[in-house]
Parts: sequence; C-alpha cells; structure tokens
Amino acid sequence: MLAIINETAAFLAAKMQYLPKIGIILGTGLGELATQITHRQEIPYEEIPHFPVSTVEGHSGKLIIGQLGNTKVLAMQGRFHYYEGYSMKQVTFPVRVMKALGVETLLVSNAAGGMNPDFKIGDLMIITDHINTFPEHPLRGANEPSLGVRFPDMSKAYTKALREKAKKIAANHGIRVVEGVYVGTSGPTFETPAEYTYFRTIGGDAVGMSTVPEVIVAVHAGMQVFAMSIITDLGIAGQVVEVSHEEVQQIANQAQPKMTLIMKELIENL
Repeated sequence: MLAIINETAAFLAAKMQYLPKIGIILGTGLGELATQITHRQEIPYEEIPHFPVSTVEGHSGKLIIGQLGNTKVLAMQGRFHYYEGYSMKQVTFPVRVMKALGVETLLVSNAAGGMNPDFKIGDLMIITDHINTFPEHPLRGANEPSLGVRFPDMSKAYTKALREKAKKIAANHGIRVVEGVYVGTSGPTFETPAEYTYFRTIGGDAVGMSTVPEVIVAVHAGMQVFAMSIITDLGIAGQVVEVSHEEVQQIANQAQPKMTLIMKELIENL
C-alpha cells in the first residue's frame, strides 16, 4: 500500500507546479467552489496511476491544483463511494496521496438527509462529530506506522478552531448554519422511515453515504479536518419526504453559493 501511495504521489508531484497544504473534497452538486480556483491545473482521474474513477452522475472526476485567493489548494472534483463497489482502501486512497504530497488540512463537503427537527431543507450543517455505520473500516488490516498509529484517537476528529472560524464567517454574511453529528452509511438506498428514527435515536442529526471514511483516514494521517453538509432532504419523526438523486442535486445546487462563500473565505484565512 505504501509503495502504491508513494508512486501516485511521485507521479503527481512531477506534474504539479507546487505542493499545496490545503486539500478539498467536493461532493454531490458542490462543485462550484472549483470554478473559483485560479491559476488552475487539471488532471483527470483516469490519468493518475492507481486512482479509482468516479461512476456517479454529478461527479466530474478530476484533480485540480490552483489558488483560492492567495492560498494554494489541491481539490478533488468528484469523490469515490463505498456503494460504487470500491473497497475502503480505494475510497480513501486519494486522502493518503494528499498527505504524501504534503496536505495538512482537509476540507470536505457533502449532501445529507436531515433528522434534527430544527433543520430545514437547504440548511448548511457544520459537522461536529460522526457515527460510522459502514460495514468495512478504512483502517482494517495491517497498520503502516509511517501512515499513522494503530489505534488513532477520534475524540477531536473535526477541528474545533476551523468550525469556529466557519461560524464567524457565516455570521458575518448573514448565512444560517447549524451544527450536528453526521451518520455515515454504505448506501446506495436512501433511508427508510425506521432507519431515520434509529439514526436520530443513536445521536445523529444528518445522514449520508460519504465523508466518514475520508475523515477517519485524514485523522489517522494527522490532518486537521473541516466538513460541512447541505441538508437536501428530511426524515423527521419517521416522516420521510420521498426524494430522488436528481432532487438532491437540485437542492445542493441552490445552496452552493452559500457553501462556496464560507469554504472559500475559510480557506483564504488558513
């Protein structure tokens, strides 16, 4: 695994004009931030050794190197999901490569279903913690000490200082943000009413099919992490509004300007 990571990182380093300290993973319908990146260089996933290729509609599938303001960034436009058939090692491989390239802070976005009765469709939720229900753990198997410790602490997975900065940015722009616990599930089905009730009962505020594996690996690698969800649908008190992938994308697209503003300003102030 280490040799493959290093091979991919060496391939990218040879092509990149500089090595950013900030990594970004942009999810469903949340690609607008990529258009704000200047002095950009794009590398399609299919050209990168050992990289998976995204199969989900709405995920572009390319690595973007450039600047947001004066801050150099490395952005994934399109992510990989467990439900696509990839192993957790493949899903989280790009995070390993980012770390090998020198990335120190990872920012992640996603679309999620809200379970907190105080949430509204279109809300932005700053993730404070997560609950992992994926059937495979990204750190399962032999541990490579150079990548991280065998039993990483997850008590502060989502960096508090970054969350506080994001809240201040949102307040300065009059943008409503909420905070909550994200439940990560394997997908690809949306949740049943009973599942929504269960996830709420065990402490979840929103549920989605990504983010948790990448965050676990980022924390294992010693990165700082900030993550935010767009609440695209609701399942509250067992009452679920029927939703499609297209509707999720549409709502995410409507919330993009707010997400983009907060993320961009946060990155520029790192």
